[in-house]
Formats: sequence, C-alpha cells, structure tokens
Amino acid sequence: MAVGAVLATGGLATSGGASAAPAAGSSDVERWVVPQTQQSGDYWTAARMKAAKPGDTLVADNVASAASTHSAPVAVGPKKSVAKQSPTLKARPVPALAPVSHIGKVFFTLGGANYVCSGNAISAANENTVVTAGHCLNEGPGAFASRFTFVPAYNNGAAPYGQWEATELYAPTQWASGGDINYDTGFAIVASPTGTSLSDTVGASGASFNNSRGLTYSAYGYPAAAPFNGATLQSCYGTATDDPYGQTQSQGIPCNMTGGSSGGPWFIGSGTSGYQNSVNSFGYSGVKNTMFGPYWGSVIQSTYVAAAA
Repeated sequence: MAVGAVLATGGLATSGGASAAPAAGSSDVERWVVPQTQQSGDYWTAARMKAAKPGDTLVADNVASAASTHSAPVAVGPKKSVAKQSPTLKARPVPALAPVSHIGKVFFTLGGANYVCSGNAISAANENTVVTAGHCLNEGPGAFASRFTFVPAYNNGAAPYGQWEATELYAPTQWASGGDINYDTGFAIVASPTGTSLSDTVGASGASFNNSRGLTYSAYGYPAAAPFNGATLQSCYGTATDDPYGQTQSQGIPCNMTGGSSGGPWFIGSGTSGYQNSVNSFGYSGVKNTMFGPYWGSVIQSTYVAAAA
C-alpha cells in the first residue's frame, strides 16, 4: 500500500526507559514503554472485543471539569444532561461503509475494564504508528492503558490483517498529566504479527499540523453505542466550527456517531485520501449531532514526531 506524505517539522524526540516519562527533547510529550506483562498477547478474543465498553465514558469528566468555570451548562456522555439546548448543526446521515484497510478498532484496558475506540495507521519513519484519541490510551491524567491492540479494517468481527499490539504509547503531557481536552490525541507504536510493517500491510495516512481553522473534514470511526453496534465503519462529513461555549480550541463537525468512534481519524476534504488533521474526541449533550476534535497544533505535532521516529 502507498504511504501518504508527512507534513511534520522539528527535531526527532525519543527516550528510553520502561515507565512513563517526558520524551527526550520535549517536555510536551510523555512516553510509556509497555511492559511485556501488559501487552495483549492472546487476550482479545472475539467475545472480549464484543463486550468492550465504548471509550467515550473515559473523557466525560475532563470536559465537565473544563466547563466548571463557564456559565454555559455543558456535559458529555449519554448519562449527562444540560439545562438548556445550544444551537445545533444539522448532521448528514451516517452510512455503513466497507472497511478501509488503514482504519480500525482499538481495544485496551484501563482501570481493570475493557474499552473500545477507533484509530488509524499514520505515516511514520518506523512504519508502525497508530493514532487515536488521548483518552483511548491514557486516563488523562493518570495511567497509560494496557493490552492496547489495533485491529485494522475490522468488519463484523473479522480481522483480515490480524491484531497489532502496542509496545509504546505516547501522549501530550498536557493530556497525560493534566487531562486537558484540547490535547486529546495519542499515538501507539505497534508490533507486527507477521513481520511486515503496518504501513506496508495496510497503508498509512499523511499527517498535517497547524492548519487553518474551519476546514471541511471527513471523519471515520466505529460507533458502538446505540443506535450503532460497533460492527462496521461509519463516517461523517462537514465544515468545522468553533466550540460554541468557547471553552476549548476543539472544532466540531456535523456528526451523529456515538461512543466507540473516539479516536477515529479526521481527513481534510472528502474521503480517506486527504491528510489526517484531528480525531474524534468528544461531544456535548447540549449540542446535538456534533462531534468535536482537537486542533492539531505544535504540541500534538511534537507528540507525533516523537512517536513516529
């Protein structure tokens, strides 16, 4: 598969060690080398994948706490509500799609519970890098996930390219140590189950950073909360607008995907051939049919550079 071009600048940042620590050369990046005992092995059976919880519940507290200093009543997640409705965007229908080789589901364990998110293979020098939401690999703030596994082109339980387990996890320090929703993006280096790199096996998307706001995006993911069941890939399309509450730098697009789609890629333009420029991050219960994604600026770029080396 062809590998997309990369729009990344700056020096490479790497570090050694077997515990979470700032990546060398950047105080904005934390790296976790996953111990062998916390890698997935044969853990992710079809039954465990099916039973995994949508990962959107892991981000609710971060957005709710961010809202505490603002007068607008906001909340995240299906169990939360708000006192009044905010202006909403009209969402286009979300069709069921054929699987895309480099987009897949992410399975992981945090706090003793199993979760599911979405992710994408992204172009990298190491050819084995996956990008997802920060809350899909780190508690924000808190521990990194164990048993993190990427299943590209997942479709109705089928895993045509196998399971790719993470050996290293990266997140912006602002997320891993502060839980700042503005930086809700994370990267995983995965090990090949076949000996062939991820990029050579499924392809990879180019990455773009520090772009203009208000671009038009195509977003993808595997929503698992009702009315979806997480079995197939879904997508949304629309022009990004600013957070209506002004409490984050994240942008929202028209989208009715639900939990489980967290971490799925946002591509600039129409379809999956554009550069990736964000991920599915969160939604406000008071802003219907809108998915928010973090602005990919210099901090997230630094995290990508560290992971992709």
